[in-house]
Amino acid sequence: MKKKVAIILFNLGGPDRPEAVQPFLFNLFHDPAIIRVPQPFRWLIANLVSRRRAPEAKKIYEKLGGGSPIVPLTEEQARALEAALADSESDYRCFIAMRYWHPFADEAAAAVKAWGADEVVLLPLYPQYSTTTTESSLRDWERASEKTGLTVPMKSVCCYPAEAGFVSAYATLLREALEKAGGPQGLRVLFSAHGLPKKVIEAGDPYQAQVEQSCAAIVTALEADLPAVRLDWVVCYQSRVGPLEWIGPATDSEIKRAGAEGKSLIVVPVAFVSEHSETLVELDIEYGHLARESGVPAYYRVPAVGTEPQFIQGLARLVLAARASERIVCPEEAPGHICTLEAGFARIG
Repeated sequence: MKKKVAIILFNLGGPDRPEAVQPFLFNLFHDPAIIRVPQPFRWLIANLVSRRRAPEAKKIYEKLGGGSPIVPLTEEQARALEAALADSESDYRCFIAMRYWHPFADEAAAAVKAWGADEVVLLPLYPQYSTTTTESSLRDWERASEKTGLTVPMKSVCCYPAEAGFVSAYATLLREALEKAGGPQGLRVLFSAHGLPKKVIEAGDPYQAQVEQSCAAIVTALEADLPAVRLDWVVCYQSRVGPLEWIGPATDSEIKRAGAEGKSLIVVPVAFVSEHSETLVELDIEYGHLARESGVPAYYRVPAVGTEPQFIQGLARLVLAARASERIVCPEEAPGHICTLEAGFARIG
């Protein structure tokens, strides 16, 4: 009999209807990994901010039909990953655990237990590790699996900023965008990732270093495939909120600079593997409008890797590596960097 292996795909999630926008925002800002203050102050902040931001956020999701597409797109990735692993000796099934809206980790853990899994592989859909994403999701899973009484062996993938499939998928998509743009002349590539407050990075979070690692790996792969091409490229960060100082440069500032220099732009959502509000609205609509206002001659946006075969094959390799490992699959163990090995998850597996 084949061993049943459950793969848990983690992501942030998004509201699936207008009524879900405010509770989604509350869950986001109530996460201690996001708002790092004790209770009851965190609850009060989350309640206040979610109420204030909900009307504007609803307008954003109206542009997407009223809700985020991230869950159905993750379901497509889940089916693709199952198909990629279908010829193995084990029976693989993917389960989705979103952090801030359904399906939550509790729902996923209950479904895994009901299925009768013999083994679990935890696979964050965050290529670059952060305490605000990967660690938050893994801690939430730990709570949910304990609550559900799920006691089967568990292995985890930590991060994969330079995994060959992830890198080659984005390099392929970027090459296609370059061809559409007519080549690299007069063009700059913006690798845009979600930003973080500077104090999070200064506390040892490896996210920014791993984003830069991903970008360098993609450029290296592209230039190796196209030896005559030398890219003009910049790493930048989007989605800044609140009064804190965030890591930079900011994507909107880089768009304005490109306009002033007469540069066309290709934007690569390097930290996102699925389309959602920050790609479909922020990058496509808001930043596309900003580019036109700023005099950018042409503005192109590379799609998220989604179900690109190279990316899915890379995820399959990570699953197999996690199962074969006695430790968490983590390519980044740089001194001074927080990762799951140091954050209390070494016991998983």
